[in-house]
Formats: sequence, structure tokens, C-alpha cells
Amino acid sequence: MSEPLLEARDLSRSFGALVVADGVSLALAPGARHALIGPNGAGKTTLVNLITGTVEPSGGSILLDGHDVTHWSQARRVKHGLARTFQINTLFRGLSVIENVSMAISERRSLAARWWRRADARGDVIAEGMALLESLKLDGEAQRLVRELPYGRQRLVELAIALGLRPKVLLLDEPAAGVPSAESHVLLEAVEALPESMAVLMIEHDMDIVFRFAERVTVLVSGAILTEGAPAEVGADPRVQEVYLGENAELHGGRR
Repeated sequence: MSEPLLEARDLSRSFGALVVADGVSLALAPGARHALIGPNGAGKTTLVNLITGTVEPSGGSILLDGHDVTHWSQARRVKHGLARTFQINTLFRGLSVIENVSMAISERRSLAARWWRRADARGDVIAEGMALLESLKLDGEAQRLVRELPYGRQRLVELAIALGLRPKVLLLDEPAAGVPSAESHVLLEAVEALPESMAVLMIEHDMDIVFRFAERVTVLVSGAILTEGAPAEVGADPRVQEVYLGENAELHGGRR
């Protein structure tokens, strides 16, 4: 078995009497395709915020590629290979697609302080950004302003930005949120084409996407892990059907 690229050990977080993470442990090996599911308010985004450093844990530890990063800044974790997308995108809507992606590449290369140099003086950055956009079938929209794109395409731009950081571990917080069902397959195809060595953790409510993407699923309820296992195993668990989908529901690739 490979050593985990990302490991959360007994993570906890409370705000006064409110416990939002209760002894959560999770490990992602290289190449992992792992889904995190649970009802609204289960603490899924809080867990991602703990892992990425947005929120400081009350207890437990986080290891990234063998390093204890529990008290590292968000920026330092990104530099060490951790990237995420957000439930609501955080793009620069008044800039072009290639400008958004190039900023991420410039940050990774420690060129961010020189971002506003002329574009033709950053030919290598632009070339890398265009290659990334081509891989996501966004190269034809490179010069368009982000605000001109349909929302589903904006989600792809956010994925391109995360990939521009060349992460070892990628956390996807509901990547299909707000994307019309007719366009969600494009996003999923992009996720399926991610490098095999990259570990990916996805929070997602769409069970069709979860069952197509995940090799392993963790179910979070009230800040604690209810169960973890292969998608079919988790879907057949009566406890999951009761707390996540309703007492008489069945979890089979999103069908109830």
C-alpha cells in the first residue's frame, strides 16, 4: 500500500458547544478517487476548510505528503501540493479565462508579484495556460471574459485554475453545484481525465456523479464519520439510506 498523500487524524473542531467536526480521520493515497457525502449540515465543507487551513482545528492533525501541516498557512499548503475548488466559484469575472489561469500558474512559479507585466513577456506562462485549457476543451474561450461564459464552463475554468497549481491532492467542493444536468457530463469527463497520480476528494450531492467517480466513499453525519467503503457497500447500508436519503430510500447511483 502506498503511503497517504493526505491524512487527517482525529480532526475535531467546535465553536463553543457546537461540534462541527468530531474525531474525523481520513486518508488519501496517490491516485485516490474518494467521495465525501452526507446530509446538509453534516460538516463536509468544514472538513475541507480544516484540511486546507481556512479553519484551525481544535484537535487532531493533518499530514500532507508526510509533513505535518496542521498549523501551516493556506498558501504554504498550496505550495506543498494541496489545491481546492469552492462550492461557489471565486473567479475574477472581469478578466479573461487565460488571465485567470495564468495568475494561478504565475503564483505557482512565484511570479505573482510581476503579474502585470506585458503578456508577451510571459510567453511560457501563457503557453502552459493554453495547454491546460486545451486539455479541458476551453482553449476556444481563452480570450473571453469569465462573466460571459455559461456557469458550467465557469466551473471548468475554476478546475483549470486549481490544476494550474499542479497539486498532488485536489479537493473538489460540489463541483457540479449550479451546473445544468445537460452539462455535468463535461465536468465529470474533465475530472475523470485528471492525472492518475493525483489524489482527489470530492464533496458531491449528485449520486450519479459519486457512483461514477468514486472508488471509495465516506459518509459524514453531524461532524462524524458514519461509515466508509466501496460505493456499492455504502449505498446498501441501511443507516446511509435512512440518514442521507430518507428512511425508505435506496442509494443506487442516484436513484431513489
